[in-house]
This record gives sequence, C-alpha cells and structure tokens, in this order.
Amino acid sequence: MCGRFSQSMTREDYLVLLADESECDIPYDPEPIGRFNVAPGTKVLLLSERDEQLHLDPVIWGYAPGWWDKPSLINARSETAATSRMFKPLWQHGRAVCFADGWFEWKKVGDQKQPYFIHRADGQPIFMAAIGSTPFERGDEAEGFLIVTSAADKGLVDIHDRRPLVLSPEAAREWMRQDVGGKEAAEIAADGVLLAEHFTWHPVSPAVGNPRNQNADLIKPANI
Repeated sequence: MCGRFSQSMTREDYLVLLADESECDIPYDPEPIGRFNVAPGTKVLLLSERDEQLHLDPVIWGYAPGWWDKPSLINARSETAATSRMFKPLWQHGRAVCFADGWFEWKKVGDQKQPYFIHRADGQPIFMAAIGSTPFERGDEAEGFLIVTSAADKGLVDIHDRRPLVLSPEAAREWMRQDVGGKEAAEIAADGVLLAEHFTWHPVSPAVGNPRNQNADLIKPANI
C-alpha cells in the first residue's frame, strides 16, 4: 500500500524528467516543496493533463464519492480499479501522477512496527500512478484522488505485500494523456512499472508516524 510519502524537492526537479516547458502550464517556482511526511487527508500537488498540457493542482489525498458512507479511501488496487464500479470512471478519465522522493512502509519487528523509507536506488524521483475525481483544478474538498497500488515483488515483499504503482517517467507521461483509453492505460501500467530492482530502502525514525513532524531527518537512515 502507500500511506505516507515524501515530496520535498522543487517542482522543477520532478517536472524536468517528464516534459519540456512547452508541454506545461505550470508557473516556475524555485522553492522546495519541503514536505517530508505527506499524510492522507491533506492537499497534495497532483500532476495531470488538460488541453494537451500538464497542470499541477493541490488535490485532497483521499476519495469518497457522495454515496460512500465510510472513511475516504487512499489507495486503489491496479488489479481491479479499471473494472470496478467505484473506480472505473476515474481510471478512464481521471488519471494523474503524484511525484515524490519515495514512500514509507511499516514492517512489524517483534512487538513494534519499524518504518522504512523506500526510494529509487539511483536517487531519481518517483512517479506514482494516481486516479481521481476531475476536474482537479476546482480546488474544493470534493472527493479527491487515490494512489494506485500493485502487489510487491521480490525484496519489497519483505517490507509490505503492496506497493505504489511507480511508473518510469516515459510511462508516467503516457499514463496522463487524455487521448489514452482505459484499456491502453492498463497496458501502460503493466509495461511501465518499475520493479523492485530499481529501489532501495532503509529503516527510519518512528517520528514519521506523527504527520506533524516535517523535516529532512525523517528520510535519513536510522539505527535499529
């Protein structure tokens, strides 16, 4: 699954890997985003395509349509999202990308849960497939978005059996295209996902469990 992640670099650090300036309608901002502990229920910078250009909007992480009488969902399973009654419309028309430095997972060690930070071994940002309720630019509290997850593979299974669907930059750009249909999007997700061999991970401080904590130490290795 994905229940917490870091989005701390400047927006330019992420965008440069996806598109050139002519493809973006996003104001330049040299300031780091600086969020080392992004939690559900908060507004997150979400990337999507409108009118053949990329746009960046603050969107609530969590999805609960009007008829849903339970807590908001934060993840959607890639194996079923494209066909489920709840998520199919989002998969077809509300695909987006949530960029990040990496994500956190908790592993049970004895009686405790030890958090780990998982990120690309080469230090590059990650691009997580997302789906949500459009139009994203409305900026209100309605519905929001979910991060698409898949089954963990190889060594990642040792941390958690689910993981965010992280796409290569090329696949992430295709995933967002409005002229791509739901079936083609499923093929992009299957072919463009980065496997466990692209990632590394290390234990981090339990302080990440408190979403009020926001500093660079949260993603640094901790001794256990």
